[in-house]
Amino acid sequence: MEEEKKVVKEEQHKAKDKHKDKKENKELENLKLENSKLNDKVLRLSAEMQNMMRRFEETKANMAKYEGADLIKNLLPIIDNFERAIAMDTSENEKYLEGFKMIYVNMINTLKSIGVVEIECLHKPFDPNLMEAVLTEQIIEEEQGVVLDVLQKGYMYKDKLLRPAMVKVNE
Repeated sequence: MEEEKKVVKEEQHKAKDKHKDKKENKELENLKLENSKLNDKVLRLSAEMQNMMRRFEETKANMAKYEGADLIKNLLPIIDNFERAIAMDTSENEKYLEGFKMIYVNMINTLKSIGVVEIECLHKPFDPNLMEAVLTEQIIEEEQGVVLDVLQKGYMYKDKLLRPAMVKVNE
């Protein structure tokens, strides 16, 4: 009888040990799953931080690249006014005109030195990305879609459009 009790106790211990092992295995699997989820979350957050830093650096580089674009946009109407004044070439105001021309040339050269260029569009095909058609005319001798006249010059700053050219296009 005592031996039977020992056998029963051993079997009970084995059953408890199996139950304990199953419970530990289940806990281990849960911990592995949780660890895997946390690792995945860390990787995602790390990738998100890298993307955010890359976007920030790109934005910062673009800001530095196009620094002064607003000032240049504000100077363009002044250049337009200089061009209008120079176009009023008469012998009466020759000395004033000479001064205007000097100032105009200096401004244009300064703008060119920082990367501002005029959009060349006269007698070229109309490009809606760089030009704004404000008038159309139909001239049979000219190709269709060609710029006939530039009403207001357009300008690029480095590779960015500052102001589209206002043009008259052949239909």
